[in-house]
Amino acid sequence: MVTQRSSALRIALFLSISALLVTSTLAACEGSEDNNAAPTVSSSSPEDGASGVALNTRVSVLFSEAMDPLSLTTAAFVVNQGSTPVSGTVAAGADGTTAIFTPTNSLAGNTVFTGKITAKAKNPAGKALASEHTWTFTTGTAADTTPPVVNATSPSRNDTGVPINARISATFSKAMDPLSLKTATFTVKQGATPVPGTVAYGTTGTTAIFTPSSNLAGNTAFTAELSTGVLDLTGNALASAFSWGFTTGTTASKGPAPVGLGLAGNYGVLAKTAISTVPASSVTGDIGISPAAATFITGFSLVADATNVFATSSQLVGKAYAANYAVPTPSNLTTAISNMESAYSDAAGRPTPDFLELGTGNIGGLTLVPGLYKWTSTVTIPVDVVLSGGANDVWIFQTTGDLTMSAGKNVTLSGGARAKNIFWQVAGKATFGANSHFEGILLSKTDITLQTGATMNGRALAQTQVALQQATLTQPAP
Repeated sequence: MVTQRSSALRIALFLSISALLVTSTLAACEGSEDNNAAPTVSSSSPEDGASGVALNTRVSVLFSEAMDPLSLTTAAFVVNQGSTPVSGTVAAGADGTTAIFTPTNSLAGNTVFTGKITAKAKNPAGKALASEHTWTFTTGTAADTTPPVVNATSPSRNDTGVPINARISATFSKAMDPLSLKTATFTVKQGATPVPGTVAYGTTGTTAIFTPSSNLAGNTAFTAELSTGVLDLTGNALASAFSWGFTTGTTASKGPAPVGLGLAGNYGVLAKTAISTVPASSVTGDIGISPAAATFITGFSLVADATNVFATSSQLVGKAYAANYAVPTPSNLTTAISNMESAYSDAAGRPTPDFLELGTGNIGGLTLVPGLYKWTSTVTIPVDVVLSGGANDVWIFQTTGDLTMSAGKNVTLSGGARAKNIFWQVAGKATFGANSHFEGILLSKTDITLQTGATMNGRALAQTQVALQQATLTQPAP
């Protein structure tokens, strides 16, 4: 009887182990499949739903990885007017991550077009696109003949102490031709000696990034330059070459590359629909609103300047700008809002997070090191949080939900960390409880609210509204 029971136990154990091995093997196979994930389309220009698109535009896409350039043909990249294919040619970028469709003739005006990337687009391993990608855009009535301009650079002009592992980037006023962004048109030099490296097209379509092949020399002056060979998607070149200088420090930075803010970085508060205050709030920095008018800036008791270019307020250590003020304010704000949206897309699109679903969204009580963090949930701060890192280190926080900070709680910095290098990308709303303190650049898809007594060292950049309830906001030191 004992022998029979022992035999039965041995058989059961053998079957359990076999089942475990089979399960492990299947899991390993599934993991291998994940490591060879199919490529996808990360972004397009014009964007899905865009309107007023120039008649001389060219259409571009950015892939999640390098593609086989031989697969990027007019069979893989299609543009249709209704059900009729638009005649044109397709070219792949030097690094294989971009493709551009150039119509043979100007597009028809006031017409809806559909872009499509088919499964004929493949990566070098022959793996096809995960699924067919389509999007639509609508043309306007005219061609675009306005040259692009450089709105911002990283490092900034004459910046010092730049990390030796820095990537050099430029943010433009409009979507650029990825084929024109290459080492022949975007150079970095140490004196007269070119720095070897590669040039990539940013996820927003308005950014070019130069990545040196190795760390830059320390305590050394460098010059970056963009030539007139740099074109936008309608074929307009920079009006003149653009160059800027910077000087490295002695150390490397940790974390991802910073998010370029462009002209949005000129504002402490920037919103599209409304900016309100429950007096008396205090903002150190400029505030701006567009496309809404100045009447949607409420509670500040604005006093218009004689030129009507800006307004002032006793609650502002800075100026207020609105879309209905005198030139050049409207165009400056249009660019700033566009740069804010591009910065949001850039932050949201950063891949391969260092930390995924940390604390299942509850980060209270944690000390956070530099890196890319991602959550597919609301992020809460019910207890104080510390961000610990050096002066050049970078944090990017991505969440598809809300950001909520409890009353009286604090985000504090240690080790020399700076608010200008901390980016919070929030797909939902951001709410900071009474008497709380927050650090960093906040990029919200919806609204931002600082409740009574809340303080913020950073920027509140919202795609709807910003509400200050007897709160204090100070834009970060450069």
